[in-house]
Amino acid sequence: MAMRPIGTRLAVALLLTTGLLGTSWAQAPFELRASLDTSATHERTIAVGDYLQKLEAASAGRLKTQLFHSAQLYKDVNVPKALREGSVEMAVPGTWVLSGFVPDAEMDQLPVFYGQPLDKQQLVFDGPVGQKINAELQQKLGATVIGPWLQLGYSNHYSTRKPLNGFKDLEGMKLRNSGGAGQFVRAKFFGAIPNMTPWPDVPLSLSQGNFDGLTTTNESAASAKLWDSGLRYVLEDHEYIGYYVPMISLVFWKKLPPDLQKLVVDVWAQNIPAYRQKMVAAQEEAHVTLVEHGLKFVTPTQPELDAVRARMMKTQDDVAKELKLTPELVKQATAEMGAGG
Repeated sequence: MAMRPIGTRLAVALLLTTGLLGTSWAQAPFELRASLDTSATHERTIAVGDYLQKLEAASAGRLKTQLFHSAQLYKDVNVPKALREGSVEMAVPGTWVLSGFVPDAEMDQLPVFYGQPLDKQQLVFDGPVGQKINAELQQKLGATVIGPWLQLGYSNHYSTRKPLNGFKDLEGMKLRNSGGAGQFVRAKFFGAIPNMTPWPDVPLSLSQGNFDGLTTTNESAASAKLWDSGLRYVLEDHEYIGYYVPMISLVFWKKLPPDLQKLVVDVWAQNIPAYRQKMVAAQEEAHVTLVEHGLKFVTPTQPELDAVRARMMKTQDDVAKELKLTPELVKQATAEMGAGG
């Protein structure tokens, strides 16, 4: 093979050094890794995977994305620190995980939201209340929220051996939840004993009898096949709606040029309506799947849920203080929901 003249090789080297041969030579793709602790079949994992594929395609290769599910990188309880330190570029943790850093992230645990319609609740967190919480998260975690939250769906009560025919049956049960003071307060309201176990550890812990049941969603229970761990009964009381918050580490965010920052936000905004619809469909399909695998459902009527919420509202001021929620934000959220539901 013929060698280029020394002068030509020096000229090419100079062009590479100065970037005159174009950014495709000089700029390597930005690598964006997303960490989730849900399984590959969970709807959150599917939604984020779809988003990353669409984002990479829209960037024409300038962003190289990779999804790590099932806690391959971090459990969600550890991901806020990873975002702040820049050791992962993206995560979509639940509000219950974030409340340890920003108490207002647990605003969705207020009694006023109990048993309320999904669309009514989403209006609150898509609006000024949610925007104020997002600003707090960015300040405390060093991570930017790239758009509207993705709802997990209604959380309910599930049991292995004890039939759940009504709220009285929750008394004395040791119930696992995903964390956050709000879920502990609600468990105690029903006379249950709260337990926090990270989601990846739930199937084994449940099968070993480390707790009697748990608070989760139909889709989460079905995607993890918790019937194999002994789950048998459901009180489908729509106690709260869990939300996942899409976040990018500011360490990574600041490296992106403005057009890619805009793309990250725009692609999420374009797809979040579809992701939300799929979440609703997944919860409905999961209900059917759980019934097919032998779980027995009891679903309280709306008047029954309203009556429970009315009792809960008497404790709301104390709950808000215990959760260390911002009083003005509590008033705003409560006014938007309607104190009586």
